[in-house]
Formats: sequence, structure tokens, C-alpha cells
Amino acid sequence: MTSPANTATGPGARTIRVPDDREGQRLDNFLLGQLKGAPRSLIYKLVRSGQVRVNGGRAKAERKLEAGDEVRIPPVRLSEVGEKAAPPKGFMDALDAAIVYEDARLLALNKPSGVASHGGSGISFGAIETLRALRPGQTLELVHRLDRDTSGLLIVAKKRSALTEMQALMREDGGIAKRYLALLTGRLPDGVMSVDAPLHIGLRQGGERHVQVHRDGKASLSHFKVLERRGGQSYCEVRIETGRTHQIRVHAQHIGHAVAGDDKYGDPEANKRLRDQAGLRRLFLHASTLEFALDGGREPYLLNAPLAPELIDVLDRLG
Repeated sequence: MTSPANTATGPGARTIRVPDDREGQRLDNFLLGQLKGAPRSLIYKLVRSGQVRVNGGRAKAERKLEAGDEVRIPPVRLSEVGEKAAPPKGFMDALDAAIVYEDARLLALNKPSGVASHGGSGISFGAIETLRALRPGQTLELVHRLDRDTSGLLIVAKKRSALTEMQALMREDGGIAKRYLALLTGRLPDGVMSVDAPLHIGLRQGGERHVQVHRDGKASLSHFKVLERRGGQSYCEVRIETGRTHQIRVHAQHIGHAVAGDDKYGDPEANKRLRDQAGLRRLFLHASTLEFALDGGREPYLLNAPLAPELIDVLDRLG
């Protein structure tokens, strides 16, 4: 049996037999693990051009691999790719300091705003690529994603079994309890306001994703609860029962109280006022708490990520 190698340095193609603990992994993610430092765009190019083969045949990037599959990996000059893709040391140190929890199975990062969950679309490296650079000997896989502009908890699996169990929980209603902190513009009514509005992802010119409430969209449910009034705005806890793209941002816009600092779905005039009055220069949305249980409910987790200092400053300035 051929054991997986960490780097591709030889002049010819090599064949890797998929080990048991990679059963069910997507082909693109398997290749990212084999070609350390290779950008995702290169992985897709290799797959599309047919240079990567599974059991002798062409395959799509999203194909789920089975234990024992034989994957042909073409020669890639990774020494150059790796040097170009290496994250700056300061950025690596910042993400290392942002780890808020870790055990043998999971790692939780308090992701800063402005950092993508993963590279692609012109981003050389995101949180997962940087963590892999920090831990070159470890297997690290994203459990879920956060919008680039949203800060807070980002969970990474250190074992394939943990990734599989976490993804199963995410597909279950109530499998993972997710709570966010957000500043909404204007005066939201007291109590809990639940927004049950289906969301549809569309594409604008240039391929930019734009989400809107649409009757043909996917069912989406958010609960907004006012914690405090600050400077005429509403500081809220948001609990979501579904995890749709841009869900909180679009639901907040839908009820007429957009998330403060939202350049895409927000109120430009309110954003300018908050920038001038309180120094808000980013989206005020933070993934604060995740609660779930592994091992069939026997191992409970309650993970918290403190609010970013720049958002605490905004609240203080609003009084």
C-alpha cells in the first residue's frame, strides 16, 4: 500500500491510495492535503484538465473518495508555489494568538474580520491555509465557513472522524446552537423578533453572490433579541436555526434594521454616521457562541469567542 506523501517533489506523476481515514473526503480537499502550499485555483485547474485521475478515470473536484481509491497526482513544482503562498509571519502569529480552544479533535479560532475562511478568488491564503502553515504536520479541515467580514468562532477539525460528526450535526435541525452578536441600525422592538423568510442566492455581474428574500429560496430562520440600546442603535444577540449564506445580514435588512457597517446589504447613510461618530469601519457581526455535543451527545462543548476590541470601542463611544 502506498502511503500518502506530504509533498510532490519528484519529476513524474505519483499514485496515492486513499487511506481508510480519508473515506468520504472530497477530491479537491484530498489534493490540498497532498500538495501542501498549492493554491486552490491550481487544484481545480489540475482536476479540470484531466491531469488528476481516480482509478484511472477523470473525476470532478467534488467527488467523494472511497478508501482504497487510487488517485494519480501529476508533477507540480511546489517549492516555488509554496514560497509564493507562505503567509507572512506576522499574520501567522496573529492567527496563532486567536486560537481560543483546542483539544485532540477540534480547534476553535476567533477569526478576525477581513480574514477569509479559506483562500481563493484572488486571496492567496485564508484562515485554514495559515493554520496549516502553522501546523505543517497536522491534518486540519474546515468544519464550516464564516463570511470574510464577520469575526468570531471558526471551527477546524483535527481528525477526520470529528469533521464527519460535526458536518452531520450541522445538517440536523438544532444540532449546533449558533449565537451571534450584532449592532443593528435603528430601534428594534423589545423582546425577541423571529424572522422566518426564505433566502435565495443570486449572482450579480462579475459573479458576485447576492442573497435576497425570495419565495423560491431555502427556508431560513433567525431570532433577534435586543440586549442594549446604544446611541439610537440596537445591540442584539442573534440565534440562527439555519446557516444560509449572509442569513443574518439579509434578514436584518428585510426587517428594516440592517447590520451596522454592512457595505453590501446595509444603509450607506447610517454606516457613514457610525463611522464618523463611533469609528465603525467594519461589519458589526460576531459569531460569539457555539454549543453542540460529540460522541452521540455524550461529550458537550460550549465554545465562546470574545467580542473584538474594535467593536467594544464602538459600543463604548455610542454610550
